[in-house]
Amino acid sequence: MSAEIICVGTEMLLGDILNSNAQYLAKQLAQLGIPHHYQTVVGDNVERLKQVMDIATSRAQILIFTGGLGPTPDDLTCETIADFFGAPLVEKPEIIEDMTAKFAQRGRVMSANNRKQALIPQGADILPNPTGTAPGIIWQPRPGVTILTFPGVPSEMYRMWEETAVPFLKSQGWGQEIIYSRSLRFWGIGESALAEKVSFYFDLTNPTVAPYAGNGEVRLRVSAKAASEAVAADLIAPIEKEIREIAGLDYYGVDNDTLAVVVGKLLQASGETLSVAESCTGGGLGQMLTDISGSSEYFWGGVISYDNSVKVGMLGVNPEDLDKFGAVSATVAEQMALGVKTRLSTTWGLGVTGIAGPTGGSDTKPVGLVYVGLAGPKDEVTSIEYRFGSTRTRAYIRYVSACGALDFLRRKLVTRV
Repeated sequence: MSAEIICVGTEMLLGDILNSNAQYLAKQLAQLGIPHHYQTVVGDNVERLKQVMDIATSRAQILIFTGGLGPTPDDLTCETIADFFGAPLVEKPEIIEDMTAKFAQRGRVMSANNRKQALIPQGADILPNPTGTAPGIIWQPRPGVTILTFPGVPSEMYRMWEETAVPFLKSQGWGQEIIYSRSLRFWGIGESALAEKVSFYFDLTNPTVAPYAGNGEVRLRVSAKAASEAVAADLIAPIEKEIREIAGLDYYGVDNDTLAVVVGKLLQASGETLSVAESCTGGGLGQMLTDISGSSEYFWGGVISYDNSVKVGMLGVNPEDLDKFGAVSATVAEQMALGVKTRLSTTWGLGVTGIAGPTGGSDTKPVGLVYVGLAGPKDEVTSIEYRFGSTRTRAYIRYVSACGALDFLRRKLVTRV
């Protein structure tokens, strides 16, 4: 038994709307332990929707539709489903009554075309929409096939799913087990290198381990299927522990952790403070830190030293070193870090300078070259060089530069005696 998600709407094919409904439903199905192997996006076209249904009914038992339930001519989902299974559409007076009341509450009069939303296949049950005017249906048109339809408006779909669809699915004996996952997060190691270290875990069946990468980091999703989240968590725990031991310092957090969150917790635990001096990141590092509520307890501020005159005047960078080594250098990054630490009287200081591109690079200093300086409690300074690649976008280089700076500090905070 498995489910398939079918999202209806030409606007998604054109890229005008992000298909967040599929992501939500996929997570919900996982929580219910219902296998889900396919997702389809189809435009507002009767024949193509029927083709999708023909394929879906051959490989899934639960078909979940979103979109195409509105009052306009291009809203074709319900009538197409009815026609596919050879059932007539019938008007439900209770839907008319519900819509009329909702329009009245909003000080509006229901137009004639809204009556279309009251037409559902004969034999189908209404899936109530508490907030909007377009109801869905729950229908089992033939043995082994269950249809659930939802409007495309996410807020309406979420409530309909939680209040009606989930209890229905559980009443049918589905959702007796859940799939629970932990997403382990890594920085400073490539996907292939990490995969090589933990490859023997990829053959597990319960829990399962799968890698995925993006925006400079690697994640390992560890998932288990069990009768409860607690039991699944117990299955995952030893695998997670082993992977973390293998990865060492390259592991930095789990699930919704970010490098900024982890660094913040480490600073808060030690009662220490941080300031930053940014060049190529242009304030991105400070934004990551201040995105966290309560970060003022450990993050005191920063200087965006984009021009060399600011590096010299505000941070005390030696102009002779700027001439000799250039703004993008380990020496300047270290002086930036020490300068902002001294100026703001913090425990730690970070300095970031680099070439974000797409212009400004050279043979000796290509686009993607970044230096991060770190000044510590006793004014000791160190630095690290990153080469993020000359073919990367400016936005990517700026983002991973800020993350790299946080990771550099994280490793220092974790490993110091």
